[in-house]
Order: sequence, then structure tokens, then C-alpha cells
Amino acid sequence: MINTTGRGPLTMSSREIADLLDLRHDNVKRTISTLAGKGLVSFTQAEENSAAGTGGRPGTVYHVDKRDSYVVVAQLSPEFTARLVDRWQELETAAADPARILNNPSSLRQLLLDNVEKVIKLEAQVEEMKEDVAALEHLTDATGTFNRTEAAKHLGVPPNVLIRWMKTNGWTYRRAGAKEDLAYQSKMASGYLDHKVTTGPRPDGTEWISTQVRVTAKGLTVLAKAFPKPMESV
Repeated sequence: MINTTGRGPLTMSSREIADLLDLRHDNVKRTISTLAGKGLVSFTQAEENSAAGTGGRPGTVYHVDKRDSYVVVAQLSPEFTARLVDRWQELETAAADPARILNNPSSLRQLLLDNVEKVIKLEAQVEEMKEDVAALEHLTDATGTFNRTEAAKHLGVPPNVLIRWMKTNGWTYRRAGAKEDLAYQSKMASGYLDHKVTTGPRPDGTEWISTQVRVTAKGLTVLAKAFPKPMESV
């Protein structure tokens, strides 16, 4: 909850202010937000790890600097300002000598929890990147846009499997009485799908129009995550 690592400005969290004053954390956050709205203080917001807070529930904490913490405490409980002064002295001493953190069980525990949380987040990012890399490796020769039969070939699945999947997963739809599927606007806006419109003359002099759903290279990469392994049959 406290930045004592020297990697950024020294701050105090709304959680620790609440603990120092024996107040509800949400009340402290509300006061900080109100004061910030009046331009009296500023704060940064951070996620609170699952081990902190009541019942281990995840949430957010606000971080304020030394000057602003005094303003917040003066607003909440003037009689406890002395506690805040004492705590800042402890923080500044620790910041001047980081090795003291290792001799402070509370600070060391918080440092370890912060590092564990960072490792977990990095592992999750690595797993997500692995999926992206696998999808891209699967489609190294895919460029331009493709009809769904061509897209299915790149993905290694039967065309009817891909067509059915796109209909049931909100990629394409068909209007009542129509013969051709259409792409949902959201998938076109995301750059996953496109439409190819073809026209031609009829014997009676009128013109026919055909709309074909096309899968972009970006859309193909996303679909590759849904079909990570080639399928031999439906």
C-alpha cells in the first residue's frame, strides 16, 4: 500500500489512512474524491491485491502524496494528524534506507505480495502472447481477405464447421427470406470481416447484386484461437 521502493514518488494509500484513523475505507476514498473534485488534492488509483482489504476482496485504493495526505486527514479527523506525521517519518526513514524494509515484517510482507501479484499478471500475459504467436504461426501465409471456404482452408477446418460457428457466435447472420449471410456491423468495425459486393446484368436489362462475407487477415488470426488444431471431420 506504501511506495517505499524509490522507484517513484513516496505515497500513502487510502487503505492505510483508513487504518490509521480507524475509519471505513470507502469513506476515506469518498473524501479524497471530493477534495480532488474541488482541486484541493490529487491522487492516483491502483488495484488492490486480493490479500489486502476486508475479506480479501479485490478493489481499488487511492494514493496521495505527503502534502495531500495531511489535507485528507485534516478533513476526516484533525485529532489524528499526529499519527499521520509519525507514519510519514517512518516512511521517509525507510525510503532513505531501503534495507530497513527487510527488517520490517509488515513492509516485507507487502513487498512480497506486490511482487507475487506482478508475477501472476506477467504469467497471464505470457500465456495470452503464446496464443497470439501460435495463431500467427498458423497463418503465416495468410494475407488479404478470404471467402469463408478459403478461410476454413487456412484454419484447417471444414467450411461448414466455420460457417456454422460464425453464425452461432455472433459473426454472421441471415435476414428472413434472404439467401446470403451478412457480417455483423460490430465484426466489420473491429476489422474482422468485410463485404464484397458483386453486380452484373440480367437478360431483362436489370442488374443483380450479390454480397459475400469476407474474412480479413486480422479476423483470421482471431478465428485461429477458436480453432487451434486442424479438424479432420465435423
